[in-house]
Amino acid sequence: MRLEGKVAIITGGASGIGRATVKKFVQEGAKVLVADINLEQAEVVVAEIEALGFVGQVAAARVDVSVFAEVESVVARAVEVFGKLDVIFNNAGIAGGKPLLDQDPEVDYLPMIRIDQDSVYYGILAAGRQFRAQGTPGVIISTSSIYGESAAELSFTYSAAKAAVISFTRSAAYELAEFGIRAVAITPGRVATPIINQFSDELKQTFAAEQMRNKMTAPEEIANVVAFLASDESNVINGTVVHVDDGYSAFKQRLELPSF
Repeated sequence: MRLEGKVAIITGGASGIGRATVKKFVQEGAKVLVADINLEQAEVVVAEIEALGFVGQVAAARVDVSVFAEVESVVARAVEVFGKLDVIFNNAGIAGGKPLLDQDPEVDYLPMIRIDQDSVYYGILAAGRQFRAQGTPGVIISTSSIYGESAAELSFTYSAAKAAVISFTRSAAYELAEFGIRAVAITPGRVATPIINQFSDELKQTFAAEQMRNKMTAPEEIANVVAFLASDESNVINGTVVHVDDGYSAFKQRLELPSF
């Protein structure tokens, strides 16, 4: 098991990519703090995993990742419950948007920046300080997006926040390398999470067609990559953006070719 003996915090761990990653980490031998603003749902995830026989490997904690003091507290909670910290997966986030000129900064800009951007800074800072205090290596993995590297419809603020995650990751890898800390970002494409599954079948088909396999990515497929990045097998992956987008960023769209 590639994560045997490791302790991880996964934010947004109650659903979607976070939930799938919690399960993958535990199966790989890690102990995990499921951190989410929805404590009740985080506790459901813990119960599901314990029912599979992994008693004592998971715990739940409520966290509002847009508040630094709460992120610090959840790091302290992981250490209190499991004795140390080895990995943080800064995964919590929100989506949505509207045309730029229709936006209200208080509604459409600040909340997304606080949750999708500031929270990653807070996670890097709080976990980095814990790793340094322990005197042990650590891994910081953060969820960016394909939109962090390109412009797209209705995503002015979301793209900016996700681009910041990439910049944070590169700078953190540079600054924290002396402490044995790695930092990596992932850029998911169209993943079948509750955020996307709420849309119409027609829109979901459009999303699927934007990827090489012509289907949506399963959260478990992202979790597999995150588990590898958290493991010692990926020690040479540092300061890197890992595309987990099934080729979304490699092409524009599918076309019906004319006859020649």
